[in-house]
Amino acid sequence: MNITIHELFLTFLGMLVVVLLLIMVVLFYSFSQYRELLNLSKWSRIIDTKLSEVIVFGKQQNGSDKAFAEVSSHPSFRELFLEKLVGSEKKFSGSAHEEIKDLFRTYHLEKEAFSKLSQKKAYLIAGGIQELTSMKVESAVPKISALLSHPSPAVYQEAQYAMVAFKGFEGLRFLDTEAHKISDWQQLRLLISVTAIPENCEQEVKGWLQSSNDSVIIFTLSLLRKFQMLSYYPSVWHLLSHPSSEVRIRAVQTLLALENDQTMPALAHSFSEQPVEVQLEILRVMEISRDQCLVGFLKRQLLEHPSSGIKIQAAEALFTLGHQDYLKQMSQDPASSEELIQIIKHALQEKIC
Repeated sequence: MNITIHELFLTFLGMLVVVLLLIMVVLFYSFSQYRELLNLSKWSRIIDTKLSEVIVFGKQQNGSDKAFAEVSSHPSFRELFLEKLVGSEKKFSGSAHEEIKDLFRTYHLEKEAFSKLSQKKAYLIAGGIQELTSMKVESAVPKISALLSHPSPAVYQEAQYAMVAFKGFEGLRFLDTEAHKISDWQQLRLLISVTAIPENCEQEVKGWLQSSNDSVIIFTLSLLRKFQMLSYYPSVWHLLSHPSSEVRIRAVQTLLALENDQTMPALAHSFSEQPVEVQLEILRVMEISRDQCLVGFLKRQLLEHPSSGIKIQAAEALFTLGHQDYLKQMSQDPASSEELIQIIKHALQEKIC
């Protein structure tokens, strides 16, 4: 098939038009992005000025109100304003903190935050929860509560934190049915947010200690340690027979925190029934307790236990309890095995270092 020069020219012209259109689109997009960056930079200065004036001088200072009012209705400006308010709220307390929340209410920014709860993208919903929680919008609690069952971890974890931030211990009721693993970071956030324990919480706490979710049990043990809830000592002791070694380890740590004069002898008695990783934790808490009644037990573990790790931990505990001379004597005894000598030397070196 023959192609005429005219057809080639039209083809070239069409391609040139397409390239020019693409260049125009790119230039337009670049210009719009540049203009948006300029606006954000300008708006950021306006917001920072407004925040500084309000925090330092209170509501009476209104020097930036004219510039602020001109852009306060722009959606992107309001989103940036909300972001800066939430960021500032974390840095201040007292009257400055209240002034920031008052700005949030004055400019009705809860509308932007509430609208995010209806979005489909998880990060937007989580952001909305954070903003409403940070600004203590109590009216948001019912909507946030409904998000506890959201499929996205980012959302339901923020909802969990929000419920505790708003309601304290009462907000932990989601633990009754929580099926997901609660991460260590999330447990820490929740733990910090609980500042008091009500007197009539025995049923809830005991229920959490019997949960099928190991992370719920572990978090509850952290609560017991934080608030020294001594009455739950028997319930914690029962967890030493839990199928999960991690739960048993946290139970041992909690028993140390709730310790009475029977704790260490009882741990020594149950020692042989525990897996090695739990035995190691028992020896660590024995070392922390510095109970001299344990010396005979520790010596037996050093000499007789088949695990090198247990022997090392027993030697370190004996050192901490002040029995360095015994360890040196054993390391120099011709009857001691080479393994025992090396274990003792390793333990001594660790402690000296």
